[in-house]
Amino acid sequence: MLKIEVKPGESIERALKRYKRKYRNTKRLDQIRDRQEYTKKSVAKRKTLKKAQYKEQFLNDQENI
Repeated sequence: MLKIEVKPGESIERALKRYKRKYRNTKRLDQIRDRQEYTKKSVAKRKTLKKAQYKEQFLNDQENI
């Protein structure tokens, strides 16, 4: 369970924004979406390889700038 303590003088909207950011960083929602349907191992492996290739390309482009 995530706990967010509201600091003195902090608005509720700001505390909610911190909570949402913390929740998003736990990647819980991604896990829930992944478990909604079965993906074959080969498809998952292909997806991770494609993501790694994209990251590598992105980092190489950042270095060249």
